[in-house]
Amino acid sequence: MLTDRSSLRKVRAAYETALNAEKKKILVCAGTGCVSSGSMAIYEELISLMNKQNIVCSVELRLESESDNETVNLHPAVNPIGVKRSGCHGFCEMGPLILIEPEGFLYTKVQLADCKEIIEQTICKGIAVERLSYRKNGNTYPKRNEIPFYGKQTRLVLEHCGQIDATSIREYFAVGGYQAFEKALFDMSAGQIIDEISESNLRGRGGGGFPAGRKWSQVKRQTEGQKYIVCNGDEGDPGAFMDRSVMEGDPHRMIEGMLIGALACGVSEGYIYVRAEYPLAVSRLMTAIEQAKEYGLIGERILGTAFSFDLHINRGAGAFVCGEGSALTASIEGKRGMPRVKPPRTVEQGLFEKPTVLNNVETFANVPLIINRGAAWYKSIGPANSPGTKAFALTGNIENTGLIEVPMGTTLREIIFDVGGGMKGNGEFKAVQIGGPSGGCLTAEHLDLPVDFDSLKKVGAMIGSGGLVVMDDQTCMVEIARFFMNFTQNESCGKCVPCREGTKRMLAILERIVAGEGREEDIDLLLELADTISETALCGLGKTAPFPVVSTIRSFRGEYEAHIHEKHCPAGSCRKLKRIYIKAEKCKGCSKCSRVCPVGAISGKIKEPFAIDTAKCIKCEACIEACPFKAIAG
Repeated sequence: MLTDRSSLRKVRAAYETALNAEKKKILVCAGTGCVSSGSMAIYEELISLMNKQNIVCSVELRLESESDNETVNLHPAVNPIGVKRSGCHGFCEMGPLILIEPEGFLYTKVQLADCKEIIEQTICKGIAVERLSYRKNGNTYPKRNEIPFYGKQTRLVLEHCGQIDATSIREYFAVGGYQAFEKALFDMSAGQIIDEISESNLRGRGGGGFPAGRKWSQVKRQTEGQKYIVCNGDEGDPGAFMDRSVMEGDPHRMIEGMLIGALACGVSEGYIYVRAEYPLAVSRLMTAIEQAKEYGLIGERILGTAFSFDLHINRGAGAFVCGEGSALTASIEGKRGMPRVKPPRTVEQGLFEKPTVLNNVETFANVPLIINRGAAWYKSIGPANSPGTKAFALTGNIENTGLIEVPMGTTLREIIFDVGGGMKGNGEFKAVQIGGPSGGCLTAEHLDLPVDFDSLKKVGAMIGSGGLVVMDDQTCMVEIARFFMNFTQNESCGKCVPCREGTKRMLAILERIVAGEGREEDIDLLLELADTISETALCGLGKTAPFPVVSTIRSFRGEYEAHIHEKHCPAGSCRKLKRIYIKAEKCKGCSKCSRVCPVGAISGKIKEPFAIDTAKCIKCEACIEACPFKAIAG
């Protein structure tokens, strides 16, 4: 139990010394992606093999004065090998991942059978296992910092993910953990904390981009005795996992940000709202909270001051609408998660109708950085009106998928082609969906657009929580619009008519179009419905629900028209609109296609080109698979 400032400083310095004493560190990725690929079995195997070879290793950071009963072969007098369960390294498609420090070797797609060679070559001899290193275009990149995927990133919020043990408050202490909270608690007034956050121009990373300092100041000036601070870890966008990675990989950073916010706003109780589909994040957060309580950083009279704070975890049922503030607080209260009419705003009447600070995970994780390094430093990164960095989940038809973090103002071209490695295979870039179901599609003309709150707003898009889905020329944009509208319609809470009925109507039209039954008036009707929903829906999620449809019509109206007027999908991905045909110049008349056709739609003479009766064809593609001459296309 830490009782004052001095004791916190002593324990931080002691664990920093202990961490630096480790002659090597083996950081096994223990994020959800790598865990699902077997990384924990690899972690256990590495420990087992080192024990058998009498290699001194440590699975928990300890001081010389502490008992070593719970550690594996730890003898403090000898510099051990630290074996750690780290957070997400970001390069998710290459997992399971292992980082070896101090050499900086990053091993990709590691299997159990590789553990022995890693120990023999790297741990014992300091030599890289090149076959496990990342390869691209004939080049081998043994070291993590040499890999192009990491080259243009600036990992600030994610700086500890993949670098320290995600389950250890001691390692967080060792890298300066709770130093910002200490500074805020002892050296700054509440007003000074808020002024620093306001001056930094930190904007909420949950999607809306509202200035965090302004929100905090609004809560601070409320006269209610009881106030709350809430962290939104719901993150419901398809394919988005930025907040999850912070909660799993660096939970104390987020908790420290909440403590600073609570101190600034006069709050004594907080909640972290996490969707139940994030069991690993919930487990890591529970561990982190218990650790913080053990050290006296959560509880009564923290570090001997008058400040007291308690923190709870609330698991949501996975409703997308609970990412909206008032729906989220209703869910914590045990009610159905549905948004309410505003005003009053959350800062006035939020959780239990009390003034509430509500920010998302990434926003809180930025706070310790700003308090430690200052607003001027923070504003030096990115554009003045959208400073700092942003984490994105990069997915789709792109070479490098995973979790990235780049300075605000980085262009889409840099993100997609430098960090992401460009399009997968021989595909050509077509569009990127940014902001998930609440965002919009951007095209090649937007590739040099800086990614920040204001620049995206000007072209009818938004950062959202940070999902980036990259699409190539084989992607049907009408189907993309249908996919996101289907998601939004299923997730509508049903409270307001525009969202409940309007999204259902838009989805029905889109489904009709991709089925080849589109009507002349459908495009205009979609735009009319979109305008009505955006103007009249109750909450922000409803208002932004039509964005993917509107943006795809704006940029790819020709595809909609081809579906409706020509009954043809230009991308060839809508099954009911496919045109399967035989290339006469390639057909040898072998008849294999006609023999496998289940509806007798193919006819012809042996040794002469065959033909397909499109009226009979059911587009099962059996003929394409059967043709040995690649003469059939669709």
